[in-house]
Amino acid sequence: MHKTYVCTVCPMSCNVVLELDENNEITSLTGNRCPRGKTYVTKEHTAPERTLTTTIRAIGGKLPLLPVRTDKPIPKEMVLEGMKATAELSVKAPVKMGDVIVENFLGTGANLVASRDI
Repeated sequence: MHKTYVCTVCPMSCNVVLELDENNEITSLTGNRCPRGKTYVTKEHTAPERTLTTTIRAIGGKLPLLPVRTDKPIPKEMVLEGMKATAELSVKAPVKMGDVIVENFLGTGANLVASRDI
């Protein structure tokens, strides 16, 4: 069986093909034009991660919502849980861009940080 990924590490956007065995383990990897593509696709296949970006309620600011993001990627399977958790959050103004809103968000080791001043 094979699976194709588009590498997003650089502008070349290589189509990387993984050959997989019956246990979904990688047996070969082709199509990457640089070593970074191999690293990216292997990680994307075994443990995909995403940076969570969303908004939370802001109290006392000029805007009703504060954009926030994780300062590093979290496991892809935790993104929905993260969205549900942020729906319950609110912050009091003033807040500066880069301020940590929640340390170790959902136990991932990533911090939830403000993406703008309010």
